[in-house]
Amino acid sequence: MTVNTVLIITDNVADAKLLEETLATARDGPFITDWVRHLSDAVTRLERCSVDIILADLFLPDSHGLETFDALFKLVPPIPILVLCDEENEHVAIEAVQRGAQGFLSKGHFQTSLVPQALRNIIQRKKVEEALFVERERSRVTLESIGDGVLSTDVAGNVTYMNAVAERMTGWARDEAQSRPIAEVLHLIDGDTRQLQRNPVEVVIAHGKPLTLHANSVLLRRDGYESSIEDSVAPIFDRNGRITGAVVTFHDVSEAKIMALKMAHLAQHDYLTGLPNRLLFNDRLSQAIAYAKRHATQLAVLFLDLDNFKHINDSLGHAVGDMLLESVASRLVSQVRHSDTVSRFGGDEFVVLVLEDALAEHAAITVEKILHAFAAPHRLADHELHITTSIGISVFPGDGDDPDALVKNADAAMYHAKKKGKNNYQFFNSAMNALAVERQATEVELRRAIAGDELLVYYQPKVDLVSGMVTGAEALVRWVHPEKGMIFPQSFIPIAEDSGLIIAIGKIVLRQACRHAKAWRDQGMQSFTIAINVSALEFRDSRFIENLRNVLDETGLEARFLQLELTESVLMRNVESSSAVLHKLKQIGVQLAIDDFGTGYSSLSYLSQFPIDVLKIDQSFVQRISANNGNGIIVNAVIGMGTNLGQKIVAEGVETPAQLSFLHAHHCTEGQGYLFSAAVPADDFTRLLGQGAIGVSVPRQ
Repeated sequence: MTVNTVLIITDNVADAKLLEETLATARDGPFITDWVRHLSDAVTRLERCSVDIILADLFLPDSHGLETFDALFKLVPPIPILVLCDEENEHVAIEAVQRGAQGFLSKGHFQTSLVPQALRNIIQRKKVEEALFVERERSRVTLESIGDGVLSTDVAGNVTYMNAVAERMTGWARDEAQSRPIAEVLHLIDGDTRQLQRNPVEVVIAHGKPLTLHANSVLLRRDGYESSIEDSVAPIFDRNGRITGAVVTFHDVSEAKIMALKMAHLAQHDYLTGLPNRLLFNDRLSQAIAYAKRHATQLAVLFLDLDNFKHINDSLGHAVGDMLLESVASRLVSQVRHSDTVSRFGGDEFVVLVLEDALAEHAAITVEKILHAFAAPHRLADHELHITTSIGISVFPGDGDDPDALVKNADAAMYHAKKKGKNNYQFFNSAMNALAVERQATEVELRRAIAGDELLVYYQPKVDLVSGMVTGAEALVRWVHPEKGMIFPQSFIPIAEDSGLIIAIGKIVLRQACRHAKAWRDQGMQSFTIAINVSALEFRDSRFIENLRNVLDETGLEARFLQLELTESVLMRNVESSSAVLHKLKQIGVQLAIDDFGTGYSSLSYLSQFPIDVLKIDQSFVQRISANNGNGIIVNAVIGMGTNLGQKIVAEGVETPAQLSFLHAHHCTEGQGYLFSAAVPADDFTRLLGQGAIGVSVPRQ
């Protein structure tokens, strides 16, 4: 039988004797009692040895009221304290209970026979509390020491606990997170779709089963920092099997994912240059071939071998040779588009995958750029090295329909280039060589045309479909070749875009068009607006906006009378960047138009966000209005949509009175096309303006 020790603290002899006698004769076993009269004696006693329970009168010769309790509780917090009090001091005893006392005995109002069992109950309860405290502390230290984040919730999904790791990973302090919904604290998104995930705690509480987190879960910390996480959620049950909440354990796997990505990268990339290796190149080539087969497009493989690399490697050492290979790789990457692939097959062999439909021309452009880039010396350590390359080109589908055949044939063409004297390129068949030569000749002549004022701007009028009056014009470039005569844009603009000459051509058109527009406005055409086409290369040119401002200042044309036409594909290539440029242009004051609307892939949500003033309906819809009712529906839908968005509608390619009648009936704003006039030189356009309304019978309502 366990014998409990009781310390009685009171200066009332009668109370002390009564308690000692009661406890000494307890039916279920005696207590060992010790009696002191002063707080100081009690402190000395407790410092010397412990007891199981304290019966304390709070009003002692050397201490009064709550200060007595506070001193005892601070000295021995694990030992239960039962307060002895007079009836008039019960309020003090109640306050002591609120501070941690186990209860109180009111002198003269308790049954002595019940005191022993009450003390045993208090002692046992305190032991259980202490055991629970120890267990809780063990759990707390364990949870705070592990490397995983731990969160627990109640059955409503509100946070009840989080450890330090969870605080750090979520960005929430535990006192702030307390009672907040788990979805607010553990904010999870899908790493691929970027969509909000349903919080797994909600799923576990709903179904009562453990759950492993989504394989691509990303935790969005409170400050916006993202980390990939893994682990699980489990329900918490009471003894009756009812769910009372859930616990989440999670850990950061961002570094592990990065390491896995690095390992995957190393398996598919050249260790020296970082370029795709043969394995990755063949995979991309296989995918490109499959795409080209489905869409009936072409692609090219360029096989490059450095000329005389072995001599450099042998004479200057492998370290210099490696530096040269790295420099060559960097130059190659800088000369191709992001959609193309530059690969190192090994040694001094590089292979490039070129994706393009107009393949012969574009492959030649890319190769010319590469050869030009190789002309500059490589400055490495104390050496200035000159090296050239021989390039072979094979084209799908004519030169092979699988990766092995295309690479093999490009390799064969490369050796043919070596035989031709090195530092040149050869197509796998002679027909493509001839096409590339022709394209190169056109580029040379186009450069001469830009320098020699062979480019002229023609103007096609835009007409108000109600009044028939000319409201503006679209500026269209023409090339007056000294031998071949008039050359239309479709014959040279693609070459200009590929070679970068389109920027110089765009400047010529912009300057001429603004100068003529200013002259026509000065002659009385106060509502006249001039429209020019802007290519993708111009739109992405960092100097485009500056040049635009300079031309407007130089010609004196107000910005609001200049309209820039851009295609959907140009705008949608990089929506965020496009939006930024468009807003900068609007700040200047120019009008913005989407050209050939309906042929691209613009999102209607983006269309409403872009600061667009004009929609130009593509002529392919307009010209088939009378023959195809579906095109009429599309045209009508575009007119309605643009009108609701506050945009002016211009129909391109109007050629018949029936088309004009349809457009007028459906409230299209303006039109342009051969029905009104073809594009004409500036002098002819001046005479056309003098006619007033263009000689077309505009339908009456």
